[in-house]
Amino acid sequence: MTRPLELHKDYLDMLDALSRHGVDYVVIGGFAVAAHGFFRATKDLDILVRATAANADRVVRALAEYGAPIFDATAQDFAVGGTVFQIGVAPRRIDILTSASGLPFEEAISTKIVLHHQEREIPIVGLEALLKNKRAAGRPEDRRDVLELEKLHDLKPRSPTHPRSKSKARRRK
Repeated sequence: MTRPLELHKDYLDMLDALSRHGVDYVVIGGFAVAAHGFFRATKDLDILVRATAANADRVVRALAEYGAPIFDATAQDFAVGGTVFQIGVAPRRIDILTSASGLPFEEAISTKIVLHHQEREIPIVGLEALLKNKRAAGRPEDRRDVLELEKLHDLKPRSPTHPRSKSKARRRK
């Protein structure tokens, strides 16, 4: 039996607003890791949005409906890669991202799985794309996520950043 994924009401409200406004998005990060079977503490909900002008307008409308403190943020901020818009503080923070390490949006969305949660359909990045993102990010928690997901899904390590793949270089004398 699979352990149910628990999402805070604030997270669900944000996902609902994005869906109502037709935002192209996919959940990545710790919640995606949990959706693929490895449960660990996470400090935020990471949402990757398509960085286009049309989608950016929808993102801003969804954020306004949600009640996010938009202040100086504009649609243009969400139309280009590299934007990280944070709402709240850990452990209930929401991060809206327009790019993700090593993972183009098109690849993330094309691999998505759909999580059915309390009559919602939540797009979650697919396993291989998530692993690609985690390998590219390379932080200690990302390497651990890769290791645990590979073990859980019986996958062989593919990356030199994988904890079991470290080797020591030796010089010839």
